[in-house]
Formats: sequence, C-alpha cells, structure tokens
Amino acid sequence: MKTIELGPDQPFDLNLTLSCGQAFRWEKTADGWWQGVVDRRAVRIRQERDRLTFEGANEGFVRDYFRLDQDLLAILASIDRDPAISAAISECCGLRLVGQPAWECLVSYICATNTNIPAVKRRIALMAGRYGRPIDGPFGTAYTFPDPETLAGVSSADLRDCKLGYRADYAREAAVFTSENPDWAKRVADLPFEEARQALMQFRGIGPKAADCVLLFAFGFFEAFPVDVWIHRIVAETYLPDLAGRKCTPAEYERIRRFSRDYFGGYAGYAQEYLYCARGPASRAQ
Repeated sequence: MKTIELGPDQPFDLNLTLSCGQAFRWEKTADGWWQGVVDRRAVRIRQERDRLTFEGANEGFVRDYFRLDQDLLAILASIDRDPAISAAISECCGLRLVGQPAWECLVSYICATNTNIPAVKRRIALMAGRYGRPIDGPFGTAYTFPDPETLAGVSSADLRDCKLGYRADYAREAAVFTSENPDWAKRVADLPFEEARQALMQFRGIGPKAADCVLLFAFGFFEAFPVDVWIHRIVAETYLPDLAGRKCTPAEYERIRRFSRDYFGGYAGYAQEYLYCARGPASRAQ
C-alpha cells in the first residue's frame, strides 16, 4: 500500500470527484474503497481525512490523474463570483477534475448520448470485458479499455451486442480514424479551444455537449462548459432567467456556454462541475 498525505493547501474529496459523473470506470465498495481501471492500471484507492491510501499505481500517476498539484484554492477563488457558486464551492470543496485518457474519454461520450450514467457504465464494461486486455489488479482480474486498433476490427453488429445501439457505428468509425491517425489527440491538444472543439465534432456522435466534456475531462481545456439538462436548469434559473422553463435548443446551448465562459473565466469547467455537484447524489447518478 502507498499513501499520500494531503496538505491544507491541497483540498481533495475523493468521493465527490469520483461520483460526479465525469468518469465511468470507478465503483465504490461497501468498505469504502474506490476501484477503477485507468489506461492499463487497475487502481484501488480510499481517503481517510487528509490521507490517500492506494495500490495498483505509483504516486506520480495518482497525482497526475487527480490533478493534485493544481492550485485548487486559486481556481475556486477565480470562479467565486456570486452566492450560488459560493454555496456550491462550500458544499463540494475538494472536487477535482480528473485527467482521463483521450481515446477512452472520446468513446465514453459517444456512448453517453441520450442516456444515463448507469447505461454508459454498462456499455463501457461490456466493451472492456470483450475486447480489452486482462490485467491483474488489487481487486482481481480487470480489463483495459480496448485500443482503437482492436475496436476498428470489430463489426458494428458485435458492438451493438455491447448495448451501444446506433452508437456502434459511431464508435467503430472513431476507432478506424484514430487507429489510422495515432497522433490525433496531440493534434487536438495543440489547437486553440474553439478549433479543438470543432475538430472533435468531426467525429460522428460527438455533438457540442460531448465535445465540451471530452475537452474538459481529457484535454484539460478548463474553459469548456458542458450543458446538460441540469446545468441548463441551473444557469437559466440563476443567471439567465429568460431561458427558464424552455427547452435547450442549439442556440440556447451556445448562449449558455459562451455566457458561462465569459462569466467564470478560464476555469468555467470547474464552475460547471461544482454547480452540478451541488445538485446532490441523485443528480450525479443519472
């Protein structure tokens, strides 16, 4: 077992971070451990006050994945603009955005269109179990997320057996493209934000919300502000009351994300996660 002692300038809440819907391959056990697969690592981790105890990864990986070296207090101070976000920060302080592998994150959010979090988790688990590589971990045998070359060789019909439905064609097309263009993630990362967003939306199945999620959770574009039904409702009721009670059209999505980026600044994505987290456990599970 390895440990990390967190200092007072390093607030972190493992439970909030892993339960807020940003990553799909973590599960909490009855005895308080979180178990997950990230890239080619099966990781087991728990938090007791200011101590993290973990196995299956080294300290550098844990620090990088959970962005423990980010100055979270400075980030939260930069977005603390009004009573609503202040209350969310107070309630959810310690939530951090994790750094996800770009390929897995891309396919995860292709799988996440028009559905809920439990369904996304089932799809990813089925793909990993059938087409990923087995790895020995601290909680038994686990399976990596399949690489692009493997998924590119899987038929859409077989992917539909993983409960992807119409998304199977999108996932396979993404696999073919990324296997033929192994530098795709670096090219996206090197683009300015709006150009990176447009590049991701060239993938079938990646619309504005999915693109913003992938940019935020995998590429570290912290100005990204994904808008789902909860965030639409929160922003409309709190900041843009003329949108309250209305359906989130593409034009309204664009208005909300641009307003939020201008209002909260370069860490608008953190504001999004904190506002969402403050809705409570019921909304995080959907």
